[in-house]
Amino acid sequence: MLSVEGLEVRYGGYLALSGVSLAVGAGEVACLLGANGSGKSSLLNAVSGLVPPAAGRVVFDGVPLTGVPTYRLLGLGLAHVLERRRLFPYMTVLENLLLGAYLPPLRPGRVAALERVYALFPVLRDKRGQLASTLSGGEQQMVAIARALMARPRFLMLDEPFLGLAPRLVELIAETIQRINRDGVTVLFTEQAIRQSPSPTAATSWRAGGWPWPARARTCWATSACTGSTWVSIADGRGDRRSAPGRA
Repeated sequence: MLSVEGLEVRYGGYLALSGVSLAVGAGEVACLLGANGSGKSSLLNAVSGLVPPAAGRVVFDGVPLTGVPTYRLLGLGLAHVLERRRLFPYMTVLENLLLGAYLPPLRPGRVAALERVYALFPVLRDKRGQLASTLSGGEQQMVAIARALMARPRFLMLDEPFLGLAPRLVELIAETIQRINRDGVTVLFTEQAIRQSPSPTAATSWRAGGWPWPARARTCWATSACTGSTWVSIADGRGDRRSAPGRA
């Protein structure tokens, strides 16, 4: 469903990503693991067009995304929840949610979409008139995810959805990712804490690739839980690949 080949991202003269490739199939939940600063956000931003790739190819559901403006991606069925939520702080919860369905084809279904996200996050119904800036971090994350779901996407990208959340809320968001996936949405999310990363499904694929990912960032094809899986280290700057200690 999503294919990235040979992606390169630069910020001026700084090379952030080089030779990154990954693929996420329809119906999957995929987690991109990597340390802070390893380029996870740059990869998602390049997919959604927020950062123009310097090289490489991004294809979504058979459509090349090169040159496609970000605002058109919702119409293709791809939604992106940015790191640290990026809500409009002085707008209410309801106003933030309605912005997720701003496209003219989505507006007739806004009432039904609201009911779906309220069913997913019941607390948002109670707080719909509250300013986003007054919510807790966990509640803000719920609004950010719900806003993306208002567009009824087929593919959802979440950039570090567990960042700064209490363990109880991590579990809640992990369960929500499972429910979203069961509703037919393909999910790609990023995470830097391997032990914290949940195992959303019994056939989860954990992927990362391409220098300059550090050697401790790993690809893990999980069969049940991430901690009981096979780990293969990503090629580092020298291009060598080696199995990590443990279950190789």
